[in-house]
Amino acid sequence: MDVDLRKLRYFVAVAEELHFGRAADRLHIAQPVLSRQIRSLEDDLGAEVFARDRRGTLLTPAGEQLLEDAVPLLASAEALLRRVKAAAQGTPTLTIGFMPGITVTPATAVFSIRRPGVNVRLLRTSWDNQVEVLLDGRADIGVVRLPIDRRGLQIRPLFREPRVVMLPAGHRLADRASVTVGDLASEHLLQDPDAVPEWRDVALELRERRRPEVPTIHQVEEKLELVASGAGICVLPLSTASFYTRPDVIPLPVEDIGPNEVALAWVASRRSPLVHDFAEAAAETLGGPRTGEQPPER
Repeated sequence: MDVDLRKLRYFVAVAEELHFGRAADRLHIAQPVLSRQIRSLEDDLGAEVFARDRRGTLLTPAGEQLLEDAVPLLASAEALLRRVKAAAQGTPTLTIGFMPGITVTPATAVFSIRRPGVNVRLLRTSWDNQVEVLLDGRADIGVVRLPIDRRGLQIRPLFREPRVVMLPAGHRLADRASVTVGDLASEHLLQDPDAVPEWRDVALELRERRRPEVPTIHQVEEKLELVASGAGICVLPLSTASFYTRPDVIPLPVEDIGPNEVALAWVASRRSPLVHDFAEAAAETLGGPRTGEQPPER
């Protein structure tokens, strides 16, 4: 049996929404059509992937397994199409993903000297999609900030750098030279607590179960706007804080917080010599410890 990728896309939409109506709207198809396609997929698989009852739509164990496998499969299919289309254009192309605050120019300059016939493209990424762009082929290699989901990826460490806390200019701690995680225990963190485990372990809003819902924030600029307005604090790598300087937000070193790790990442199954050559150029030009850097002056 050949797996129908269109049916898999429909399945993933329903699995993520857990609602046939919302999934149909997202896919821009009629709900009865979506229901028929899901039933057809279940017939193909010989297993039910959704349990439907008065409580709503839930994944069955077979559905949970299918979702786990379908997402990377669909991403691989998208990557295949992108790479074939790029190859058909005739000019070799390497697309490099990079996170805010990281300058990749030294690596791209060395790579371009060694591979003068290659078209180098850059793609700015975020915490939400720095792995996704590798899996679906939008980027061939990425300069990523750890931690990430490493499944299916090859990782090559580059450097570590300090992290700082971003506070509004009028904050009670703003005149300090540095702070500890304990000083931040009563603050509201505008990011996933798992991203700052040191804060998570002492945070009063987590201990007292009064943490408000934090909306999804995709860009550094959004975080800093919220910090400046007094909505909370965030923890950023030093290079990111240095890049996004503004007078109403103060970066402070945090004495007992771990550094951010920066690494190269690419799909482990890729055997592209271009990816290998850029990895070597990046290791030569971007690697090395950065633990001694100081936060930007204010």
